[in-house]
Amino acid sequence: MPKKKERPDKRVKNSVSRNETIKIVDMTRKQLEAVPARQWHEEIVCDYLVILPMRSMHDSGYRMMDFVAIKDGKPLMRVSGCSDVLHIDGIGGGGYRKEYSELVERKSWSMDCLRKSGLLRIWAQGYNLICGKGLSSFELWAVKCKE
Repeated sequence: MPKKKERPDKRVKNSVSRNETIKIVDMTRKQLEAVPARQWHEEIVCDYLVILPMRSMHDSGYRMMDFVAIKDGKPLMRVSGCSDVLHIDGIGGGGYRKEYSELVERKSWSMDCLRKSGLLRIWAQGYNLICGKGLSSFELWAVKCKE
């Protein structure tokens, strides 16, 4: 009797362990959605965010978004889940914990589209991102990278 050919398992794993080396650009949406969520009140420092549009709608009538914080090329955690607005440099653009009378340093914000999932990635060149509390309005700030 002829031997059966072994077929490679082509199913995609829905979760990624922290020790596994997989590039963010090669992760699927399901893998990014499977990243654990943080406590809503924690501030997280990361290199960039991946924006996850959600299927549910906010009371405002706009679609809600979640965000995956990425540090050193690895997903840390999901950081919102209920936001309908992303406020870059905080609500009003005032910068991280600055008085409104202070000048806000110019930053080079960038966004691109990940190859496999088609999701958007946002970052500020030469800066770390600080993710605010997971509220309806999600605040994001860029602070100088520590050498």
